[in-house]
Amino acid sequence: MALSRIWSGFIVIAILVAAVKCFFFGQSEIFSWMVIGKADDPTNLTKVNGIIETCWTSVELCLKLIGILALFMGFMSIAERAGGIRLLSRIVGPFFSKLFPEIPKGHPSMGHMIMNFSANLLGLDNAATPFGLKAMESLQELNPSKDTASNAQIMFLCLHAAGLSLIPVSVIAIRASQNASDPTDVFIPCLIVTFVGTMAAMLIVAFKQKINLLQPVIIGWVFSISAVIALLVFYVTSLNADGIKSFSGLLSNGLILFVFLVIVLGGLYKKIDVFDAFIDGAKNGFETAVKIIPYLVGMLVAISMLRTSGTFDVVILGIKNIFVYLGADTRFVEALPTALIRPLSGGAARGMMVDTMTAYGADSFPSKLSGIFQGASDTTFYVIAVYFGSVSIKNTRYAVGAMLLADLVGVCTAISLAYLFFG
Repeated sequence: MALSRIWSGFIVIAILVAAVKCFFFGQSEIFSWMVIGKADDPTNLTKVNGIIETCWTSVELCLKLIGILALFMGFMSIAERAGGIRLLSRIVGPFFSKLFPEIPKGHPSMGHMIMNFSANLLGLDNAATPFGLKAMESLQELNPSKDTASNAQIMFLCLHAAGLSLIPVSVIAIRASQNASDPTDVFIPCLIVTFVGTMAAMLIVAFKQKINLLQPVIIGWVFSISAVIALLVFYVTSLNADGIKSFSGLLSNGLILFVFLVIVLGGLYKKIDVFDAFIDGAKNGFETAVKIIPYLVGMLVAISMLRTSGTFDVVILGIKNIFVYLGADTRFVEALPTALIRPLSGGAARGMMVDTMTAYGADSFPSKLSGIFQGASDTTFYVIAVYFGSVSIKNTRYAVGAMLLADLVGVCTAISLAYLFFG
């Protein structure tokens, strides 16, 4: 019901804001922009696709997902038949059994989740989505109420949406292309913000599910991950922008090829029909991509209406006026469009970041903060639509609220770190 109310609210608010602009401020074209507008139309002042184009975009996105999902789910099927997923489940079992107490020991979903978290950690969006969808499918097998999100599904999705990532390669690359004096200066703030956001998501969901996090296993894993991150920070800070990009590409892409190699060799060692297993998994990937089309169309259309109606401009102006009235520093407000649209659309948020750099300069405070926002979390509503849609979950319970609260913690942390690092 929460997602239903939010989705309805997006549409109602967007239409009301557009009506006010049309009838009170003379923007007679706004309804046309909302329905049939195209981002590349010079007469479209919103520079955002309307409802019709967004429907096409949604379907095209799912079509592009088919190949990726088929590939990775095919390899996952090989790993499952060879027993690799269960082996991975046993390795992470002591930690995950505390965070996901409802999951039986050694269940394949644990292996799927750790594959998803690992891909996210390395910034491998193309790999993270298939692994995550496979994890949701495995968790759905344990779900006693098939149309309602289980505790395990909520915990997994909230941790996934927090977007813990080691190196924000795309942000660094864009800052370098905009001639920033030090494109890598947002690396440490981004890493800290994603870590804080992930911990916040864990705390929020654990509190709601009454999970005791003060257990030796959980504390040990958290400290171990923190130590690995600290070592990575120490190494990466010694590299320049090109060095970071090269290291990230070697680490992430090399790891994908290594995983493929291990899976195939494991399948051959277990004497399974490797190609047949791959085909079975790939078919599942195709079915999953088709299944999420209605959910994605509904969510992206609502987001498009919010953007084309100018609702974001109204919100930003209101926030700025409040802080001006309070006499506070308002430099951070110029970067807020990236933060506000990030939970809705990664591509749009990236565009907002570039716009901020163009308007204020790549080395300005708003541009650096915008970069931190862009590298600090996942696209919450996209994740909700795709992952819950893949298993036909209609009642998301408190998942949306928990994710947005974790996003808010991340935004506040990003602003604080921006002032700490960049004044």
